[in-house]
Amino acid sequence: MLPQEIIDAWAEREGATVLTTVSSEGRPNSIWVMSTGLYKNEHIIIADNYFDKTKANILSTGIASVLFITKEGRSYQLKGTMSYHTDGPFYDFMMEMTPPTFPRRAAVVLHATEIYSGSERLR
Repeated sequence: MLPQEIIDAWAEREGATVLTTVSSEGRPNSIWVMSTGLYKNEHIIIADNYFDKTKANILSTGIASVLFITKEGRSYQLKGTMSYHTDGPFYDFMMEMTPPTFPRRAAVVLHATEIYSGSERLR
């Protein structure tokens, strides 16, 4: 389970979320994502609607971070690994949270190992 501070902050997030992945050559790639959700207070789920480099990075290294900001201007970053799902409960959740006007190719799941609020490490 994610810390309660993250669960509360996620409910108050403002705007798009930044997803950063890393290639097998160690090159970072950051994108804005809108189709995101909190799954069972444990994982951040992101819909793969138009991923290209991002999908390649997830499948090759799985290293990623998610950055978001709250309406009050407090930032949070979760670092860890990502998994890619085209069926199962994560995929079903993504299908429910993402409007059908988008491709909804897969659910990408962040498995957070480090969590920060600004420079303060929460986990």
